Amino acid sequence: MATMLEQITNTGIVPVVKLDHAKDAVPLAKALIEGGLPCAEVTFRTAAAVESIQLITQAYPDMLVGAGTVLTLEQLDKAIAAGAKFIVSPGLNPEIVMSCIEKQIPVYPGCANPSDIEMALSLDLETVKFFPAENAGGISMIKALAGPYVNLTFMPTGGINAKNINDYLSFDKVIACGGSWMVDPKLIADGNFDEITRLTKEAVGTMLGFTLHHVGVNANSDADCQNIAKTFAALFNLEYKPGNSSVFAGSMLEVMTPLPGRGEKGHIAIATNYMNRAMFNLKNKGISFLDETAKTDEKGNIKAIYMDLDFNGFAVHLIQK
Repeated sequence: MATMLEQITNTGIVPVVKLDHAKDAVPLAKALIEGGLPCAEVTFRTAAAVESIQLITQAYPDMLVGAGTVLTLEQLDKAIAAGAKFIVSPGLNPEIVMSCIEKQIPVYPGCANPSDIEMALSLDLETVKFFPAENAGGISMIKALAGPYVNLTFMPTGGINAKNINDYLSFDKVIACGGSWMVDPKLIADGNFDEITRLTKEAVGTMLGFTLHHVGVNANSDADCQNIAKTFAALFNLEYKPGNSSVFAGSMLEVMTPLPGRGEKGHIAIATNYMNRAMFNLKNKGISFLDETAKTDEKGNIKAIYMDLDFNGFAVHLIQK
């Protein structure tokens, strides 16, 4: 079973939620789940936080629900009793961190400078919230801090939106980003949960960056394979690139022979920014993967894998950009 850190990492975006009324908690959770983010950090900025966490965890037990803006031990105890699975705070309060460690609940305190980080390390923390991210120097500051603190990872929050999220997530020391642009309080107040779902889908789409990488076509013979690839390459001014088991025309078309690949007719290759996050997202949509088809790099990271899926004779596989 994935650890809390792995679950947050695979989710990629942690919606930071401010709920004025507990009645909106479950509809909001449903909107986030349908949008592809089964996760929420419910902040203790309002009196509705405790009941909201409780209602969400009861309605959606598998949803990753944390408590944010936890400033006191009283709030911490209430958050845990309500069902919060992780704790986030804007700053580093050693008393709260030590209480979380004692209660065995993950905690991500806010840090913005080396002194904060060294305090976190002295408390045996391996991941911290970087806050307020944009005001504290953004991704450049995180990269600078990651230099001397090589084993630390970050969850930046503050000023992150659809335009800059991949600047953060593309750095391997960033496990996820907190953001609120898809959960605007006005949308919640107006009950416009359909728009929250749309914005959440848009956020996930921006993060994962799915694009068509190439189409693979099965040929009946070596001669057919070469002819198809050469013709396609000539028509569209692409490079003809023969390989060991297939021939490419540029990067758009791969021709396989003699029918060695999956799929009766061929395959469709979809590229993504983040393989693990894409697999997590697709698994939540009911897609399974064929582990035996996985191709990995020297570090064991999956670079390509087939889905257990067929579109009218075409198999589908995922590729890391």
